[in-house]
Amino acid sequence: MIKLTFQECFVLADRLGDTPMTVISASRLKQGMCDAYIAGSLPDVNAALVFDAFCADEPCGFGTDAEALWQLLKETHGWGCVNVESTCAASLGALIEADRGTSIRYYGDVCHALLEPVHCYSNEAVRLLTLEDTVRLAKAPSEVQGNGYKTHEALLTNGIAAGAVVDGNIVAIAHTYAETDLHADIGVSTVEQWRGKGFATAAAFLVAREIQAKGKVPAWSCGEDNAASLRVAQKLGFTEVGRRTYVIPIF
Repeated sequence: MIKLTFQECFVLADRLGDTPMTVISASRLKQGMCDAYIAGSLPDVNAALVFDAFCADEPCGFGTDAEALWQLLKETHGWGCVNVESTCAASLGALIEADRGTSIRYYGDVCHALLEPVHCYSNEAVRLLTLEDTVRLAKAPSEVQGNGYKTHEALLTNGIAAGAVVDGNIVAIAHTYAETDLHADIGVSTVEQWRGKGFATAAAFLVAREIQAKGKVPAWSCGEDNAASLRVAQKLGFTEVGRRTYVIPIF
């Protein structure tokens, strides 16, 4: 197992490519916001693991060599599941099950891209967020503070964010979570008591529109049974472009 240096992470990012299914890992690799490990040698690796600094317990695995992926996982710590190419999920799960004597659960990760102009959805409570919203964002419930950036200021300066503001408080947010030269992944969240009012859809519309104005393709991924997220993606015009699979040991 080789842990990559910051410079080597750029090589792996280029090897993964810039697609809706790799945008998060590729972005983290080029930002230095991850730990990355490979089996083999760059640029042609047998397997790679990317631990996103903002979701370190759910690394992404690349490559279809299940044995090589399992060897990497055995030598790393802190993960609870791994997101891999669907073609090798069952093989990897079987190796983990045999080695650790634990059952395995599989969970689909649905990847989308917005390949047409975003469908318009507006809400009078929803607007783009600016640096003037920094304090408001910091005081918001944790689930609607956004992530993927080191600080709230970085999100509002380097990313794109929109939110539903009710009585001066942010109750829903959509924002860029990761960005590459060609794509930008969108994350959304709404405080539970404010769900069902169209806030997430309207906020995601604003973010997707800004991404497209920059000449990039909005990307969207969510769990296969996340009906609310899938519904928002459909409303905005996203198209499913592929699926990855979470391999989840049941310890």
